[in-house]
Order: sequence, then C-alpha cells, then structure tokens
Amino acid sequence: MRARSRCPPGYQRGNPLLNNDQPERYLVTGALGALGAWTIRHLLDQEASIVAHDIATNVDRLHLFIDDDELARIVFVSGDVADVDALERVVAEQKVTRIVHLAALQVPFVRADPVLGATVNVVGTTAVFEAARRNGGQVRGIAYASSGSVYSADDANPSTPLRLDTPIRPPSLYGVFKQANEGTARIYWEDNGLASIGLRPCGIVYGPGRDQGNSSPPSKAMLAAAVVTDYYIPWRGQIVFAHAADVASAFVQAAQAVQAGAQVFNLGGSASSVHDLVAAIEDTQPAMQGRIGIGDAVMIGPVEVDEIALSTAVAPVRWRPVSEGVRDTIRTLGMAMERGALDAEAVRLRLREESEAARAGTR
Repeated sequence: MRARSRCPPGYQRGNPLLNNDQPERYLVTGALGALGAWTIRHLLDQEASIVAHDIATNVDRLHLFIDDDELARIVFVSGDVADVDALERVVAEQKVTRIVHLAALQVPFVRADPVLGATVNVVGTTAVFEAARRNGGQVRGIAYASSGSVYSADDANPSTPLRLDTPIRPPSLYGVFKQANEGTARIYWEDNGLASIGLRPCGIVYGPGRDQGNSSPPSKAMLAAAVVTDYYIPWRGQIVFAHAADVASAFVQAAQAVQAGAQVFNLGGSASSVHDLVAAIEDTQPAMQGRIGIGDAVMIGPVEVDEIALSTAVAPVRWRPVSEGVRDTIRTLGMAMERGALDAEAVRLRLREESEAARAGTR
C-alpha cells in the first residue's frame, strides 16, 4: 500500500461538509476494517451522516475506494470499543441514531490472545449496547456482526443448506464470543427494549480491503492479480463466497430495518470452489495463468445458506456471482493503484513473502 494515511485524531468538529441536518446519524465501529470501509462506502452513497469509530488510525482500506473529498464528510473518532464511557459520549455528542457494530478481533488474533479477544469481542459489544442504552431512546437500532463461526464444521457442511435452526456448537473461542454477543443482544432487548439485528456471515468474505484472517487468501490472490505476481492459497474446497460490498450492504439494510426484538440471521453468498475462483481470476487477468497455487488443506463450509427469514425481515441480499466479484475486485484494486492508493512493488513483495511462508507451512 502507499505511505500509511492517518485519520485526524478525535472528532472533526464543525466540518461544514457533514450532513448534520440528516434525521439519521450512523456510528460505524471497526470502521477502518474491510467491512467497516465498505459500510461507509454504502452510507456515503446514501449521503448519510457518518461517525467512524476505530482504535486504529490507518485509513488505507478506505482509500481503496473512497476519495479525500468523501473522507472529509466523515467524523472520525479514535477510541477503544471496550471503553463504555467514551462510547456513551460519542453517541450523545454526535447524536447517533443507528449503530453498525463491526469492531472485532478475528480468529487468529483471538487464538493468540484469548483475553484480549474477549475484551474486544465480548466486552466491546456489551459496551456498544450499554452506550446506546445510556442514551435513552436516541439509538433506534443496532446491527452487529455475529459469525457463521457459531456453527461447527460438521454442522455447517456442504451437504445440506445451513438453516437458522442448525445447532450452535462453536469450535473456537471466536465463535463462543460471537454466540455470547447474541445473548447480550437478547438481554438488552428483554430488559431495556433496545432493538438489534445480528448477521452471521457464513462463508468467505472477499474483496478489496480483506487482507487479514484465515479467510483472506482468496482476496489476496485477487490483489496478486492486480499487481501481477505469484500467490499461494493454502486451502481448497467449495463454500459460499460473499463480496464485502454485498455483506456491508446487508448490514446497512439491517441497521435501517431494526424495529423490535433481537433477531439474528445467517448470511450466505454465491457457491464456488477455490479452483473455479482461481479460474475466474485467470480469466480476468490472463497474465495470472498458472501463477496461483492451491494447497491441499480443505476449507469446510456451507455451499447453500437459507436466507428466507432474512429476506422477510430485512430484504433479499443480491449476492454477485464469484466471477463478477472477482472482476469487480481486480478492477477496484487497479483503479486504486492508478490513484496511488496502492504501492504495487510493496504489495508484490509482501504477497511473495506470505506465499513462501504459507508453502513452507504445508511441507
């Protein structure tokens, strides 16, 4: 990527470009992650008022598809999602009416530091709900990220559609923490009337900005195609793939649809094998023919997700086919390079190092 871009510390107070006259004002936590960035992209397209909250300050992911003029329309708040008093002030001072809560540590980071993982993923989610509660009826609804990781690999298998009534048996602390958050949301509704919708992405989320976590290699393979360098995906298999823009759109729609209750829904995507995804990359960028390796480990997950309940309560999600998502991703990354938002040579070096490490780890 280019030299790291930092968002201004604290609030951008009194910015004349902010839509302070809008009836709704959105707080996005984890705003500088991939889903947070795409959520902001959708809200900008709706000309919404946005408060972007994150402990990080690097806006490189935003710069992949958001320009500086658009960034000037956002209030950036740097802070710890587990700091409930600070969150309460943000919600009050910024007159937040709806929250999209995406802040979390991903599976490898939770495994490496379970206590920090619980602090961010469980305490942080509780802090978001509590900050909303303390501001009375100002916050009309919360959409938050749960996860398909609440299901075990045996239950979320390719042989049957994944349904809401599939037993929940999380195989990791990350999944346990996400299950706990669903319980937290239910109690805040029952005790305080704070409405929410939790969404569980159940497949591989991919697209520009997806550069961390166990499921990021397909996105990095598309990044490799944008800069034309070799890459190695350490696993194979068939599963649902969901473009990050489509997932973010579902979260925005959920935040806008919240009316009552503490509902939870599964999110699917478009089924594809890793081999077909690589073929789509090669079709989009012919210079990548034979340059993406695939490992022998198997990624097990659903190839079909029942979304009837979600379609009824919120709206149907239009999942772009993997071939379309691959083209969109490589095009977006190419445009980012043209604008100077990506340093192609630095990206090539990083991807080569990661591929070499991944290959070495499978020997």
